[in-house]
Amino acid sequence: MEYIVLLGRILLGGFFIINGYNHIRNIAMVAGYAQSKGVPSPKAASAITGILLLIGGLSIVLGAYPYLGIVSIVVFLVPVSFKMHAYWNVQDPMAKMGDRINFMKNMAILGAVLTLAAIPQPWPLSLF
Repeated sequence: MEYIVLLGRILLGGFFIINGYNHIRNIAMVAGYAQSKGVPSPKAASAITGILLLIGGLSIVLGAYPYLGIVSIVVFLVPVSFKMHAYWNVQDPMAKMGDRINFMKNMAILGAVLTLAAIPQPWPLSLF
């Protein structure tokens, strides 16, 4: 069972690490999208969200400071989901469908991350 928990942590945390890295690596593109959605200070917001993703992902994968990682991801997912994927405000059917899919995906991932808080500390096979 402990290897299944580790595999789940690697898959979930790895998702956040990759996305955090891409946020920072492609900051101009991410900031442009954020600006199109009305995010104030889009470049700073994109950098901060990239850092939150990296912290959360590394924490989950390594099992280090897991509550910090969980909070980082929650702080990322909740506002981003409601600001960037507010499908209920979108008129174009294709854009609405894309935003709805991303919003629902984020809510499912949020559920998975919150579930991690129920796993007793330290997590199985954690490095710390």
